[in-house]
Amino acid sequence: MSPKYKLILTSFVVSTLLMIVKFIAYYLTYSSAILTDALESIINVVASGFAFYAVYLASLPKDLNHPYGHGKIEFFSAGLEGVLITLASIFIIFHSLQGFVNPLPLNDLNVGLVIISAGALINYFLGYAIEKEGTNQNSPTLIADGKHLKLDAMSGIILIIAIGLIILTGALWIDGLASIIFAVFMGISGIKIIRKSIGGLMDETNDNILHSIVEILKNNQKKEWIDVHNLRIQEYGSDLHIDCHLTLPNYWVLDKVHDTVHEFEEILGKEFDSNVEFFIHADPCLPDCCHHCKIENCPIRQHEQTKNIEWNKINLSLNQKHFLEDIS
Repeated sequence: MSPKYKLILTSFVVSTLLMIVKFIAYYLTYSSAILTDALESIINVVASGFAFYAVYLASLPKDLNHPYGHGKIEFFSAGLEGVLITLASIFIIFHSLQGFVNPLPLNDLNVGLVIISAGALINYFLGYAIEKEGTNQNSPTLIADGKHLKLDAMSGIILIIAIGLIILTGALWIDGLASIIFAVFMGISGIKIIRKSIGGLMDETNDNILHSIVEILKNNQKKEWIDVHNLRIQEYGSDLHIDCHLTLPNYWVLDKVHDTVHEFEEILGKEFDSNVEFFIHADPCLPDCCHHCKIENCPIRQHEQTKNIEWNKINLSLNQKHFLEDIS
């Protein structure tokens, strides 16, 4: 079983056990703050269960119906988790406001404090491990699940402080206030997760990955790479699809073009831990390319090199050759 499966399965089992324990704590205390934590645990269980399925589906090989693989399911999984978090935050605010109108007596807060403290510690360390693995594997599902568990741990810290203040002061309104504060924070986090997942589903450019690619190309730039443009990046869960146009000397034979394109792909691919698929379109150079071409002793040069174009994420991404406009 891969580390992905082990972490997601662990998350599901731990979330289920914590959910049961937290609801027991709520029925012992009748605390809105503890109910907040228990309700979020339901989301943890549902999200972890769907995340396990998403990781399995994303690992399936490409087929005729899914020529780019099944990785997009990871963005859908992360988005679902964000929706559940946001809906839970709305319910928690509604329940907490009712508690201000019809407050219930709180009991056995010391027991609740111990349970919430233990749950917060477990969720934080598990969430940290899952998010770290998700970052290493560029997995939106693992990252979202890890962030969610760490968010649950932060809620535990807020609730611990709230329950401690109630024990010290006897002010029952602190219980509802703590729930509302965390629910707002939780809702904002849920919306951010939804926003990121929608961006992934719509092939929004990942600025961090684009920046990495631009730096790799700049640091490994060859003289024969006359021009790179129309650079596009698509994320399929933890897999990447990169395509671009590479301008090469028009007098080269096909074998040399093929070898250069292969070298170009190897230089880019070795810098990423995830699976990378390339589609590199080779363009022949035109006379106007001479103005920024660095090839020495070129047999077909018609103009001297007059400018040096600095490659950046703008001019590499545009669908035009650099000789049309210098955007450095």
